[in-house]
Amino acid sequence: MSMFDSDTSSQGNGDKHFRQISRDRLLYEMIRSAKRPDSKSSNWKVLIMDRVTVKIMSCSCKMADITDEGVSLVEQIHKRRQPLPSMDAVYYIQPTKENVDFLLADMAGKAPLYKEAYVFFSSSVSKELVADIKKEPTIKSRLRGMKEMNLEYFAIDSQCFITDHGSALEELYGDEEFSRKGDECLTAMANRIATVFASMLEFPFVRYRAAKSLDPTTMTTFCDLIPTKLAAAVWNNLMKYKTLNHFPQIETCDLLILDRSIDQIAPVIHEWTYDAMCHDLLEMEGNKYVHVVPSKTGDGYERKEVLLEDHDPVWLELRHSHIADASERLHDKMTNFVSRNKAAQMHGRDGGEMSTRDLQKMVQALPQYNEQMDKLSLHVDLAGKINGIIREMGLRDVGQLEQDLVFGDAGTKDIIKFLKEQDATDEQKIRLLMIYVATHPEKFETDKLAKIIELADLLPEDMKAIYNMRFLESAPDSMNTSNNGFPLKFDNKKRRGLRKDRPGEEAAWQLSRFYPIIEELIEKLSKNELPVNEYPCMNDPSPTFHGASHSVSARVLDAPAAHSMRSRRATWARPRNSDDGYSSDSILRRSASEFIKRRGKRIFVFIVGGATRSEMRVIHKLTTKLSREIILGSSSLDDPTQFIEKVKALTPDPPPTEEEIAIDDLEI
Repeated sequence: MSMFDSDTSSQGNGDKHFRQISRDRLLYEMIRSAKRPDSKSSNWKVLIMDRVTVKIMSCSCKMADITDEGVSLVEQIHKRRQPLPSMDAVYYIQPTKENVDFLLADMAGKAPLYKEAYVFFSSSVSKELVADIKKEPTIKSRLRGMKEMNLEYFAIDSQCFITDHGSALEELYGDEEFSRKGDECLTAMANRIATVFASMLEFPFVRYRAAKSLDPTTMTTFCDLIPTKLAAAVWNNLMKYKTLNHFPQIETCDLLILDRSIDQIAPVIHEWTYDAMCHDLLEMEGNKYVHVVPSKTGDGYERKEVLLEDHDPVWLELRHSHIADASERLHDKMTNFVSRNKAAQMHGRDGGEMSTRDLQKMVQALPQYNEQMDKLSLHVDLAGKINGIIREMGLRDVGQLEQDLVFGDAGTKDIIKFLKEQDATDEQKIRLLMIYVATHPEKFETDKLAKIIELADLLPEDMKAIYNMRFLESAPDSMNTSNNGFPLKFDNKKRRGLRKDRPGEEAAWQLSRFYPIIEELIEKLSKNELPVNEYPCMNDPSPTFHGASHSVSARVLDAPAAHSMRSRRATWARPRNSDDGYSSDSILRRSASEFIKRRGKRIFVFIVGGATRSEMRVIHKLTTKLSREIILGSSSLDDPTQFIEKVKALTPDPPPTEEEIAIDDLEI
């Protein structure tokens, strides 16, 4: 490894999904390469990371993976560490002044903490920081090499990443004009997005939601320009990466930059898939769930932490299924598991059809089948709890009204009737009213909204979530525009929904009618039918302004398909006929090998302000449907309660009145 290397190449990826590529780069291109050329045996080394890179690593790799590559100890750079002068150190850090100071403190001077160091920066390092390192006289002989990994994103799913800007919604939207703080947020976000393309060796056509205020009759706002500003910042970073070895010089993929204003419904509507229901209704910490299982000693129960992630074959198979479908398939799996086991059949000879719970308890009594049973028992328990909550909270009625509002089959009268007659929770009412104002934005200008919110009997803090939806004004909606780009007039006598039923995709299950708007945008992008006046392309400046024709879009996007410098991937196909206790394992074995060969370029979609689980579901669905690997990125991944709290934070809390100041609040 040279003193400074910006080569991001990595060979032999094979048919691997997005997160697998990130994992391989971290393990093999970084950790494995930090090895002395004259070393005949595997020397143990220390891995040192900062607060950000440790999270990046944990998203893609497990501790066992890191240990297998010769790492015996993982440390954080900002903490005091024990000197290990006989061991080499691998630094995976952000290129900040603070981190470089820590590095110099570790390795300079007469008594360095480690024998020698391999330094990997997560993104581009400035010339000033490189100069600071080089001017330290004692460190040069102790550095085996420095390299820009250009990997500073969080791969939270096989086809999804975040930049970990959880406060982006609060920093970029609100009731005040944002300037420096918002620009700094977008710059940091753009830097991390660009490392995705540097890591994947892809050069994209950069398309983005155009500002509505490009119309000279309207005023430009900071919020309206967010996708435009982010697209420009990403583009500037990509131009720097074009000087790297192996980085493509012509476009190889598509990037579509959006913001949360394009779909205000998806973050709050009840999504009825197994994955979304788990995170919406159960007490989970990230992907971690505490499962209560019978004690191995037979006396009582014990708590067991489990991760709902890709390594779980049952989760991988069912997570995007409707909760009713998932429940049925789990029962089928349990039934088939029992039918294949003669001892289990003996226990069930008392007659009558057994419930899923009975089957679960029976098989748990057979110790020799515990390993297979554990894969099913967890999900039977989860699905049972979810279905119980749905019944207890009357969520089907709430969900039906939500979807009727979105598709234009319900209106103000239905909302009033529901609030008067149904005993809904505050959260249900908040989410329902957030959907109502998103579908009826004109109500912000009338007294009727205040009366409806008064009828809901919400706390002032909760009312903020509803009123603050006005800051997420709807973007240009290509579904409601004519071919010449002008809005179509609404017929008040007809439905005025924000969604239209999609032909050929009738809902197979109740309450599965809703789809996030990115589904239609991605399909239009794939067909080169995305209106260029609403979604211009950064690669050609001419479509940026009004009057651009569709022929321009076709010329830009119909260029000969260039290949990524990395090996081509395809998508997994999720089998529908896996219905027993064993066959889910085959999904993990085939998830990479059954990636169908892609016939088109990758599509990257980035949403500023937080993505949703329904949008994650869509990108997996469309990857199979379009035979193109689709990767979703966002500033964060938000569940409904998280999004509601972020919308509340768009306006500051009012100062307390004199009546609200208590004696305890006074400082004497």
